[in-house]
Amino acid sequence: MAGVWVYAEVTEGGIDPSALELLAKARALDPEPAAVALGPGSSAVAAALGRHGAARVYWSDDPVYSDFVAEPAVFALQQLVAEHGPELILFATSYDSRDVAGRLSALTGATLVANAVDIPSFDIAQTAIMGGSTRVDVRLEGTLKLVLTRPKSFVAGESPGDCETIAIDIVVPDNLKRAKIVERHTAQAAGPKLQDASVVIAGGRGLQGAENFHLLDELAEVIPGAAVGGTRAVVDAGWVPYSYQIGQTGSTVKPEVYLAFGISGATQHVVGMKGAKRIVAVNKDEDAPIFALADLGVIGNALELLPKLIEEIRKG
Repeated sequence: MAGVWVYAEVTEGGIDPSALELLAKARALDPEPAAVALGPGSSAVAAALGRHGAARVYWSDDPVYSDFVAEPAVFALQQLVAEHGPELILFATSYDSRDVAGRLSALTGATLVANAVDIPSFDIAQTAIMGGSTRVDVRLEGTLKLVLTRPKSFVAGESPGDCETIAIDIVVPDNLKRAKIVERHTAQAAGPKLQDASVVIAGGRGLQGAENFHLLDELAEVIPGAAVGGTRAVVDAGWVPYSYQIGQTGSTVKPEVYLAFGISGATQHVVGMKGAKRIVAVNKDEDAPIFALADLGVIGNALELLPKLIEEIRKG
């Protein structure tokens, strides 16, 4: 067997940071893990993958992998798997990687586990249940295992060593070029990305309307390294875009400080933020579940507290 591989997503902005996190885990399982990078810019990121521990990088700059949804990437992976026989492939929990992993599992009959938070061995993946409070071991069987892992489960770190970069030239059949991507839209935002912010300021239904989210934006402006997020409820209500969503079906964040305004603390949301080092919660309901997690809890109206907090920080 060829050990552990990492499927490294490449976007217009470069390599997805999740690939570097996955390589940290791959190195712990296999001293010579490999990475697969497909689409324009892949050759440019091969060196970074090598610096983070990949002993081999299979890459292709062919635009077919970015122009069409999933199927070309799955076909290329299927060919590589048949030739090299990896035992375990790690994927990030993103829309594109989930699509690729699911299709690859269907084509190869490989075991697929989603929402993993750790992979202790080739035969075990750990997932979190009950709002992330309990971890369970899931046994991985079969000659090929595919594991989708939650973001921020591992810490990326450089591990310099020899890296062999291998250009692949796989001809994708025309019948696999069906769903073409015709437009991409990147949400514009000031400040750090939500997943990278040292301070996350999040709002929930307790803010009472989309028009009140400007208070979180104002607070983020006066706190260095802060970014604004929200719960699924406010995203579904159309108050903020999906890029704000924190939780099981959104982003996972692990900031130094997490400020929760008007958030009750539903399990789906908690899964995405419980790794914060310090949690401060403001809610009118003294029985809100979020207080069980909070290092500091304030029982009160977030809409009354926020303007005063912003004013005090501006003074300071």
